[in-house]
Amino acid sequence: MGSGVLTESHALNTRVLGSISRQICSLVDQGIEIILVSSGAMASGVKKVGLSKRPDGIPERQAVAAIGQAGLIMEYERAFARCNKKVAQILLTGDDLSNRRRYLNARNTLYTLLSWQVVPVINENDTVVVEEIKFGDNDNLAARITLLMDADILINLTDIDGLYSDNPKKNPDAGLITIVPVINRNIEKIACEIPGPLGTGGMHSKIKAAKKVTHAGVPMVIARGDKADVLLKLFSGAELGTFFVPKAKKLANRKCWIAFNLKPRGILRIDNGAANAILNHGKSLLPSGIIRVEGDFNVGAPVQFINNDSELLGTGLVNYSSDDIRKISGLKSNQIKKRIGYKHYDEVIHRDNLAISCECDMDNK
Repeated sequence: MGSGVLTESHALNTRVLGSISRQICSLVDQGIEIILVSSGAMASGVKKVGLSKRPDGIPERQAVAAIGQAGLIMEYERAFARCNKKVAQILLTGDDLSNRRRYLNARNTLYTLLSWQVVPVINENDTVVVEEIKFGDNDNLAARITLLMDADILINLTDIDGLYSDNPKKNPDAGLITIVPVINRNIEKIACEIPGPLGTGGMHSKIKAAKKVTHAGVPMVIARGDKADVLLKLFSGAELGTFFVPKAKKLANRKCWIAFNLKPRGILRIDNGAANAILNHGKSLLPSGIIRVEGDFNVGAPVQFINNDSELLGTGLVNYSSDDIRKISGLKSNQIKKRIGYKHYDEVIHRDNLAISCECDMDNK
């Protein structure tokens, strides 16, 4: 749930919050497990402190978020208590999901809460977050939680009916796009023209979130959150909002972590032969296919690999440092030891530590 649907006049929209909470309770009673990623801490804090708008300074924003987070979770506690349900507050930073151990700890905690029929309410930990570990917005956070939990669907509730062919506030002829089979450059361009009113997201960030989850084999829906019984209608099969079609195959959890939770430390430019072997034949990245190395990184670092057209193909964990990869680029694997004095691996990136993230055919990922 984004800021646009949860906020009114720089305060929490408790009517919408109560309605969504009631619908979630109903779905939980049907045996559906739901995790809620919720904005609203800033709006709650602004009202409590008595400010007329969100502050501009980072320390002030973090302080307001800290005040507002308590109010936000209290509203959820009240709303869910009316249905005899409990909620749990989870505050995360990007660093929590980049660290493999903390990633798995978060996953185990969330699974435990779901097994107890407690609804997790997740938000970014704005009080301590800095740019280096920031998710960016709750659309991205929701996508990463979806992949963390191997969820069946992501529903993004906002203040607009879905993705339109143009900005509906400027163009009255703009039409709702009900199904997006593939997220291409045209879809991304359309999304850039539709801003978000209050949050850090907007439609473009929602499309980026959809790109992550659909690539991993999970569908996503963007729908209007203040529409009466929107969740209940969606789960009963009503065609509301915009549906993003997932890829046929789900990406394994570990590969989701590599592709979407790690901050890349460098780039490897690879030739067409290597790209074809990786994308279409499930092969590892060998030194012979590497043309150029960008950045400085150590063994085990997450590194992106791109083709000759500078298109991002994926991310992997490297078996050699950037200095050594520069020395062995273009060589056969049996030449590695002679060049650098040792050879622990034939591959620069093994296929088990490699995640493809481009819109391409990958029968054997």
